[in-house]
Amino acid sequence: MTSASDLLESLQRYWGYSSFRPLQERIVSSLLGGHDICVVMPTGGGKSLCYQLPALVSGKTTIVVSPLIALMQDQAAQLAQMGIPAAVLNSMMPSDEQARVMRRARDREFRLLYLSPERLAREGTLSWLKNVPLGFFAIDEAHCISEWGHEFRPEYRQLSCLRSHFPDRPIAAFTASATRRVRHDILNQLQLRDPHKYIASFHRPNLRYVVKQCDANSQPQLLVRALKNTTEGNLIVYSPTIARVEETVDMLEENGIPAVGYHGKMEGDERRKNQERWMSDEVRVLVGTIAFGLGINKASVRAVIHLSLPKSIEQYYQEAGRAGRDGEPADCILLWQKRDTALLAHFIHQITDPAETQRAWERYRSICKFAETAHCRNRQICLHFGETPKWSSCGACDVCGSTPEWLKVPVQPSPRIGRRRLPRVPMMEPGPSPAPLLSSHDHALREYLREWRRKISKEQGISAFIVMFDTTLDALCRLRPRSLEALRSVPGFGERKIETYGKQILSALAEFDAGARAAAPREAQTKPAEETLRLLREGKSMAEIATIRQRQINT
Repeated sequence: MTSASDLLESLQRYWGYSSFRPLQERIVSSLLGGHDICVVMPTGGGKSLCYQLPALVSGKTTIVVSPLIALMQDQAAQLAQMGIPAAVLNSMMPSDEQARVMRRARDREFRLLYLSPERLAREGTLSWLKNVPLGFFAIDEAHCISEWGHEFRPEYRQLSCLRSHFPDRPIAAFTASATRRVRHDILNQLQLRDPHKYIASFHRPNLRYVVKQCDANSQPQLLVRALKNTTEGNLIVYSPTIARVEETVDMLEENGIPAVGYHGKMEGDERRKNQERWMSDEVRVLVGTIAFGLGINKASVRAVIHLSLPKSIEQYYQEAGRAGRDGEPADCILLWQKRDTALLAHFIHQITDPAETQRAWERYRSICKFAETAHCRNRQICLHFGETPKWSSCGACDVCGSTPEWLKVPVQPSPRIGRRRLPRVPMMEPGPSPAPLLSSHDHALREYLREWRRKISKEQGISAFIVMFDTTLDALCRLRPRSLEALRSVPGFGERKIETYGKQILSALAEFDAGARAAAPREAQTKPAEETLRLLREGKSMAEIATIRQRQINT
C-alpha cells in the first residue's frame, strides 16, 4: 500500500504541489485501496488529479473514459509535459498508430489511456483490454450516463458492460454536476459495489450570482457594461444560437471590445484558432454557444455571462462554474428575456418520448424558479443538488445585496433598429475599477510571461495552459524565483516542468527585471459594419461577404 508520504512526494514531484485540496487525498486512497467510488466535485475542484495520481503510483494502466477527443488529447499532452506516460486511442487515428498504441499499452508503457465510451464498448476493444495490465476505470463526466442528467449521452449507457467484463477492477465515476437522482442512476448504471461516495459542497463562495430579466434593448447595454467593468482576466459570453454569437461578436467590436466567436458550424481550424487566441490571452472575450467549454482549463475567467435562460440548473451551474477556478472573486451573470421561457417550452413540445418530456418539464420548472424568484441564488443551487446550507443568505448574489454598481444604473433608450442588428450601445460613465488581483508591477510581469507562454505554445503546437496554468503564472509573479531550486516552491512546478522550462523562465524573469516588457496590443481591427460596407463597395455579394467574414447568412 502506498504511504501518505509517498503520495505527497509524487504530488510534489509531478504536479508541483505540496499539499492536497479538500477530499483529494481520501479519494486517491480509496482508489488505491481497490474501492469503487463516486465523486461529485465542482469545476476547478481538482477531479482529474484524483484519478491521475493513483494511476501514476499503481504501476498499472488506468482507462479514462471521456466524451470529447479534443479534451482527451489535451489531458494526455498535459500529462506528457509532467513526465507521466499517457495516450489517446480513438477511431480518428490512422490504423497503424492505433495498433502502435495498443501494443504499447499491452507492454505496460502507459499509466493512463484515454478512450471514448463508443470505442471502449466495442467487442474488439474489450477483448484486447483483457490482455492489458489494468488498474481501474475512471469515468469522466459520469452524469452523461443518466437520463435524468442534463447531458444524457446514450453511448455512455454502454459502459454498464464494464462490471461483467472486468469484475475485479474498481470503477470510479467523476462529475461536477449531479443531483441525488442522477447520482443514484450513476451508481446503478455502472453497477458500483459498496462505493465510497465523495460529495463536495456545491457552494463556491468566490462566485457572485447576478440574475437580471432584460428586453432586447437593455440586454446589449448591460452586456457591454458588464464586460467594460470587468477589467481583469478573461470572460465567456454564452449565446443561445449561432446567429446570436455572430451578432454579439460584431456588436462588441462596434463598441470597442475585441471578441472571438465559437460555435459548431465554424470550420474546425477556425474554432481551434479562436479558442487558442482566448486561451493564450490574445483576446479576453469569447462568445460561444454551449458547444464551448467542456474541458476548458482556464483559471482566470473573471465572468461568465449567459444571454438566455439555460435548459436546466445543472447546465447553468456547470457553465457558470467555469468562472473563478483560481479561487479569486468572479461573476456569474444571467441576462435573460421573458421570451426565453417560451422558446424552452417550444423545444420541450418537440420531444416525442413521454419520459423525456417529463424530465424536461422538471428541468424547465427548476430553472424558471431560479431566475424568477427572489430567493438566495446560492441557496437555490445547493438545495437543487441535495445540499441544505446552514445559512439562508449568502451575501454573494443579487438577491442577498451584492449587486454590481453597473446594474443599478438605468439603461438608456436606443433607436428602433432592424430585428437582426444589434446597436452601438449608449454608454454610462464607468464606475470605479475593482481592486486589481495583482499590483501594477506584477501585472506588467504577468503580461510579459503570458507573451512568453504564447510564444512557447505556438512553437510546440500545444495549448497555452499545457505550458503553464494561469494560477502557476500568477504565483511566479508573486514569488519571483531566482534559481531552479526556488522554482520548486512555486505551486505547479514539478520536476519535469522545471527541467523543460526552468531555465527559460528564469531568463524571462531576468529580462523583465532588465526592462523588457510585453509588446503593445495590436491596433483594433476595422469595425464589422465598416468592413462589410467596404466589401460591398468592392462589388462582393452577400454570400461572398459571409464567406470572407465567416458568418452565417440569416434569411
